[in-house]
Amino acid sequence: MQGKIIKGIAGFYYVHVEHKGIYECKAKGIFRRQNIKPLVGDNVICDVLDEEKKLGNLIEILPRKNALIRPAVANIDQALVIFAIVKPDPNFNLLDRFLIMMEKQKLPCIICFNKQDIATEEEKKELQTAYETCGYQVLFISARQDEGIDTIKQLLAGKTTTVAGPSGVGKSTIVNCLQPEAGMETGEISRKVERGKQTTRHTELISIMEESYILDTPGFSSLNILVDDKEDLQQYYPEFRKYEPFCRFAGCSHISEPSCGVKEALEEGKISRVRYQNYCEIYTELKDKRKY
Repeated sequence: MQGKIIKGIAGFYYVHVEHKGIYECKAKGIFRRQNIKPLVGDNVICDVLDEEKKLGNLIEILPRKNALIRPAVANIDQALVIFAIVKPDPNFNLLDRFLIMMEKQKLPCIICFNKQDIATEEEKKELQTAYETCGYQVLFISARQDEGIDTIKQLLAGKTTTVAGPSGVGKSTIVNCLQPEAGMETGEISRKVERGKQTTRHTELISIMEESYILDTPGFSSLNILVDDKEDLQQYYPEFRKYEPFCRFAGCSHISEPSCGVKEALEEGKISRVRYQNYCEIYTELKDKRKY
């Protein structure tokens, strides 16, 4: 029987099988001997030991499309990052850090701004211009008014999507709109094993429709940059690429050099000033980090 690991707790793996439900499985010893650790998101083959109690054994992990380190999860297709337009005002530096992390892991990213019902058209236009010019798809929704949820569902259909964003932006409301039974599914796992109630946070996939899953992650308020060298940072700002051939110097950092194509594009309004300022801040952070 084939399914997908949606959660792992203390050596137990909870496998979602379409149209059948969730099975609690133990991994066969062969994985340990081969130094292979099953990950949330893995597509697996399992033997059913007890159909009534939904118990089984993992016997095979199917080939992975990819594997992320943080969070530890496999077979992710894309990311949906959620911020509010207002209340709270978006932290663009934090948003850019998340986008850098996704660029580094080669994951397409959709940016979703919630609370459009209390935002002005000017605020929406500014955000759209800043991020669509970078090549990102930008959505404006109102989870409270149930506006835009169907659009999100269409974009998530048939894919496994990691969902992330800071606290207070309506992420949980959106997840509940996408899958009203998400809490029930989590409760089902908790009932299966008492351990589930004792855990504070585990990576977990939520099935929202057939062959479509979301990975709900904790709200973040800060994010370390996973870039090793300041010179590598510019490659994670896709809007720079178009203008880099116009830089006078090879290896231009786009910070203090004269005749810089990126800075000229910035002055002409072709690159978001907010994005560029965040680039400078993160570049300085990486530069200072190298000193110690």
